[in-house]
Amino acid sequence: MRARLTALVYVPVALVLVLVGLLYAASVTRAQQQDVFFDRVRDASYLTITARQAILADDPGIVAVDLERYRQVYGIRSAVVDQAGVTLAAAGLEVEDYPQRHTAIAGRPSEMTTSFWPWDVDEVVVAEPVHDGEDVVGALVTVSDTQALERNIWLSWGLLTAGGVAVALLAVLIADRTAGWVLRPVRVVDAAMERMGSGRLDERIPPSTGPPELREVVTRFNEMAERVEQLMRRQQEFVANASHELRNPLNALMLRIEGLALTVPPDQVDEVEHVRAEAERMAQILDALLLLADDAGMGPAQPVDLVELAERRIDGWRLVERGREVRLTAPDRPVWAGVDPTALGTALDTIVDNALKFSPPEEPLEIVVHDEPGRLEIVVRDHGPGVAPDHLARLTERFWRSPGHSNVRGSGLGLAIASELLSSAGGRLRLELPDDGGLRAHLQVPAWDDEPEEEPA
Repeated sequence: MRARLTALVYVPVALVLVLVGLLYAASVTRAQQQDVFFDRVRDASYLTITARQAILADDPGIVAVDLERYRQVYGIRSAVVDQAGVTLAAAGLEVEDYPQRHTAIAGRPSEMTTSFWPWDVDEVVVAEPVHDGEDVVGALVTVSDTQALERNIWLSWGLLTAGGVAVALLAVLIADRTAGWVLRPVRVVDAAMERMGSGRLDERIPPSTGPPELREVVTRFNEMAERVEQLMRRQQEFVANASHELRNPLNALMLRIEGLALTVPPDQVDEVEHVRAEAERMAQILDALLLLADDAGMGPAQPVDLVELAERRIDGWRLVERGREVRLTAPDRPVWAGVDPTALGTALDTIVDNALKFSPPEEPLEIVVHDEPGRLEIVVRDHGPGVAPDHLARLTERFWRSPGHSNVRGSGLGLAIASELLSSAGGRLRLELPDDGGLRAHLQVPAWDDEPEEEPA
């Protein structure tokens, strides 16, 4: 956006510079051509004095010396003709090749020939009539080349071009700085929104420079951030209060159920077991809801070794699920990801718990750590019954359970929790159905750019 804004500011300036440069170049060219022409006219006016004397005395020698000297000093050829157009004296000039002499004999001085391009004018021809009183008795013609004039014009154009380039570079710098000044509040707002998205709800933007309209945007952003922080704080307070208010009655209910189980007749034991199962399911749902609602504990991304994390979590599950085979395939080196370890560990626990719950006890659970370009993930593969292909997209919906698994313990929040935890940590959960049955869950996480010198505690 900065480049586009810079171009938007610079293009009109560049067009104005080009237009002004062309007009100035044409003005300089015409001015130098006029200077040369009028300089030749002045010289011709001086030479016409001796030319008149030579024509009236019919003595070419009177003016021939001046014409030759003029040619030697300035390199300008010249000639004098009488009223009949016959050459009286010449200094290196074949005057018959220049029809301007007829115009001068007729009493009209020659006019300046100008062109924008210096190479279009090869010679400067000045033909001045020679007067004796009010009568025209002859003409003086001078012809000079334009090499010096061309050099001066090219030099002027070079200086003009250099100045234009310098002004253009200065205009680019000013346009870039102007665009940066205009967009600085936008970049600050973008960075602040990114930090807020990572959990820093106390992020605020100090008043900065920039257009008043964008400073107003910064003010509105700070007001919005303040409101969001207040809403999130209220939500966290609500979660804490709900946890306290719901947990105590639920614990009391479960204690009463346990006490009731000791006193009920044998024929009502099954009913008590159903009540106990429903109470345990309520406790699971409460835990899942609290975990989904309270995401304030998610910290910023930090380097996490996926191999070490997977090994640690697998060891914990082997202690809980004794006798279940869990296979880990991972590189023999650290695989560093940039993620919140709590979020990733909780998501992995949720996926493993879901896989163990639906897999037959005799089937192994496969966990693979992939470290390939563009692919950094932990894959959990179970050999359970899987789901129908049209139900795959609904597995991460809250409280959704497959119709064929409604009798399996759980609340229908496990995969939804894992998906939201990974999303909050900058990753994503991708599910797929292998051809030989079961479910494969891909816990994809971003890579850590800079490998740490030592493993984090």
